[in-house]
Amino acid sequence: MRKNILSSNTKNITADAGYESEENYIFLEENNQTAFIKPANYEISKTRKYKNDIGKIENIKYDSGNDFYTCRNNKKLVVDHLEHSKSKTGYVSEKTVYRCEDCSNCPHKSDCIKGNNCKTPLEERTKTLYVAKTFLKKRKEDLERILSDEGVLYRMNRSIQAEGSFGDLKQDMSFRRYLSRGTPNVLAESTLLAMARNINKLHNKIQNGKTGTHLFPLKSA
Repeated sequence: MRKNILSSNTKNITADAGYESEENYIFLEENNQTAFIKPANYEISKTRKYKNDIGKIENIKYDSGNDFYTCRNNKKLVVDHLEHSKSKTGYVSEKTVYRCEDCSNCPHKSDCIKGNNCKTPLEERTKTLYVAKTFLKKRKEDLERILSDEGVLYRMNRSIQAEGSFGDLKQDMSFRRYLSRGTPNVLAESTLLAMARNINKLHNKIQNGKTGTHLFPLKSA
């Protein structure tokens, strides 16, 4: 999401899982915009395999008061150190690294510690969690929004309107490739295509007497 592309006049931002990141969450919050972004793990997190994976951070008990995790073997994972990373745009994110106090002779080790390509033998490895606290906090808030009636409505319309628009451009308007090169030129061409598509859509709405209908109603169960 770029400041020169995303209008600050748009208060509710709906996007698919590919746009989920801590940087995007913070950017929208700083611009007084509300995120309705589908979490990257939304679909897989509903599966039985994911819910039963004892190595996943979502399935490890957390003590927020004392800031430590407790694994299936009742061992504590305490804060070891902090790590910082910078994105290409200059955003700095922070991860808290938790390390288990003792993983020796743990009967759940093979189910808890993943990564078969690691050169260190499993017996010598220690469970480590890399926790982006800000990201998890924003993801939790966002998940509550997208599961609300308003969030369901926005997501349903995003899939209908956004995905359908690409289909209209390629099939109905016979758009196959960009005629220009460079980000500014491609952006300008995309803007012209979007304007043409919207004008055509508005024309069809006027002809069919469907103006004033912006969102599809929720489907009944």
